[in-house]
Amino acid sequence: MSGGGPRPEPFRLAVVGGGPRATYALERLSARAAELIGDGRLEVRVFERTGEFGAGQAHSPSQPRTSFLNRTGSQVGFAADEAMPGAGPLRPASERPTLHEWCRREFARTGDSDFDLGPADWPKRYVHGLALRDRFDAYVRELRAHPGATVDLCRDEVVDLEPQGDGFLVRTAAGRSHPADHVLLVTGHGPHDPARDPVGRVRAAFAARGGSAYLPSAYPLGDSLDPALTGPGTVVGCAGMGLTAIDVILHLTEGRGGRFVPDAEHGLRYLPSGREPASIVAFSRAGQFTFARPRNAKESGPRAAEHEGVFLTPEAVDRLREAVGTPGRHGGAGRAQLDFDRDVLPLVVLEMAWLHYATLFGPAADFLRESVTPLWREFLAGRLHAPGADHGPELLTGPLAAAAAGIGEVLEEVLAGKVAASAAGTGAWPVAQTLEHWTGVVFGPSAVARLREAGGEGPAAVRDAAGLVSPWELDETPTGNRFCWQRTITPIPASASSTPEHFRAALLRWMGRDRVWALHGNVDNPHKAAADGVWRDLRAVISYAVDGGGLTAASHREFLGRHARHHNRLANGAAVEVMTRIEALARQGVLDVSAGPGASVVQDEAAARFRVRGPVTGADRVVDTLVDARIHPFDPRLDAAPLFRRLLERGLVRLWRNGSADDEVFEPGGLDLTADFHPVRADGRAESRITVLGPAAEGRQSFLLSALRPHRDHYVMRDIVTWFNGFRTAFAARRGAR
Repeated sequence: MSGGGPRPEPFRLAVVGGGPRATYALERLSARAAELIGDGRLEVRVFERTGEFGAGQAHSPSQPRTSFLNRTGSQVGFAADEAMPGAGPLRPASERPTLHEWCRREFARTGDSDFDLGPADWPKRYVHGLALRDRFDAYVRELRAHPGATVDLCRDEVVDLEPQGDGFLVRTAAGRSHPADHVLLVTGHGPHDPARDPVGRVRAAFAARGGSAYLPSAYPLGDSLDPALTGPGTVVGCAGMGLTAIDVILHLTEGRGGRFVPDAEHGLRYLPSGREPASIVAFSRAGQFTFARPRNAKESGPRAAEHEGVFLTPEAVDRLREAVGTPGRHGGAGRAQLDFDRDVLPLVVLEMAWLHYATLFGPAADFLRESVTPLWREFLAGRLHAPGADHGPELLTGPLAAAAAGIGEVLEEVLAGKVAASAAGTGAWPVAQTLEHWTGVVFGPSAVARLREAGGEGPAAVRDAAGLVSPWELDETPTGNRFCWQRTITPIPASASSTPEHFRAALLRWMGRDRVWALHGNVDNPHKAAADGVWRDLRAVISYAVDGGGLTAASHREFLGRHARHHNRLANGAAVEVMTRIEALARQGVLDVSAGPGASVVQDEAAARFRVRGPVTGADRVVDTLVDARIHPFDPRLDAAPLFRRLLERGLVRLWRNGSADDEVFEPGGLDLTADFHPVRADGRAESRITVLGPAAEGRQSFLLSALRPHRDHYVMRDIVTWFNGFRTAFAARRGAR
């Protein structure tokens, strides 16, 4: 184009939502601006209703400083790197720090202790927000420096997309309209509108006519948790015991001036300020908090590697589909569907059991694997799926448990001095090395040194003379530390739940043990290794089995209602530092954890108050303010924001449906999207002018986290790259049509 000719019309991109995924999208746009734009023009407009560009509300830099991220600093990135195939040109390494590296720079610049973090430390969430804002601003400056690009930041809420010509008019709550050729929807999680949610509507109506208050959403904490409703003398009911509830509890205590001080026995002790509520009654279906995330030994050191599946693998899932799958309809895309409880959960539990025992007995791991492999193969071939057969979660663990018991018995004999290690066992596994490994896991390296000093002449005497006690609260006998799926997900037995006081005492004992196991770490502690290695490291394999209609409709509904909670509790909890605070609050008494399993809210019309009742423990607590402290699943029919509801009404999007051969259909709430994340319209056509990433795909996809993982081929950046490639093609077509 000659210098005197008319300037081309810009290609207009609207990015709706200014949080982490918007930051990652701007990173790719700015890094590839030269090849993308050429001699054309690109107009980018980012809409974020809170004005928190780069971070969004969930990661806002202005949020209370009591909330923590549930990833370590080295596990969070902001840009594509060499581990991400097809990402295209990368920015210099100095311009793509991890969150840990960014914090080190900020600490050197400011001296603020909140930035003084090691790679395995857990940052506060506002720190992540500061870093997101900083990187977002840098990418915006870089993109604006290109002569063909403009970037406008709009503090406004998008409420509708109105088709106009080849694009859309982006309509906002402020009454403005902006033209767009392509729209990237990265809106993140939002609360449900209590007027549209049946439960919320009833609770809101009761609160309006009675003496209780109902808070349908906890965020933003500083606005929702008004001291007038949650201050001194009030009893606050906290519906939920996950990450959001933890945010609520810490904001109402530490955030109100309370302090945590060191405690030799329990880690921390809470000193109240007098400005916190009189009591915070936390309750949930399970009656317990998410378990503490373990110390992460997989990022560095000699065993720095995530667990790779032995029994739970994509290939195993494929073999099961071929052997026992049933035809799918609608969202199943023609794939054979599985039943999670019958087909997948036994593999999950087997993998956990094997990793548990492999962690405990190290050098005997191959022997343990071989003990159960024949039964595993029979299962994959469908020969254990006969009608009436036992399809329980531990269907496959019998041979493994027997092999582990045999190992334990041999080690017991050696420790009792009945046989020398060199003469023990059958030769199928190395006795001396296994004994040394077990000793290190249970008692620590000093005990291993003592064992080596004793040689083969009486390790039992060495142990007894030293009075060794496991510092990690593990069973001190080789036949102990058995894996049990039911005990893993329900560590508090029913016998300990007969009264509120009994349950509270049992829960505190469990939280103390869980804290110690978490400090032991995700490589050395068999319980934490099994949970972290399967429900976190192999999360992609579980997704492979579940996503896109991989389960029958009924099983998919059950998975989201039950097993997704297992994932959250076992592998997606808060850092041990955070859970030590929660434990301290429960021990001090301001946090009431006595409701127990199955607790629910009832409306006491006579008292004009909500009550929290525990059917197992018999707890009955009157609360002044009820807080819904849970993340609401995406569902445009219930969303407090109108955007996706209006897109549904216009037919620009439709809900994804999982249909089974038995004609049962499940609509989890997420949108129907193509492989390139374009919404499928009501008429079945793909709407290629819109791309949707993040929670709006929930249901069809699972485990949709928003933080980018560096040095991994991470799905968050893969999704961004998929969007960018499609956007580049559309932009090039516009340029070529000039």
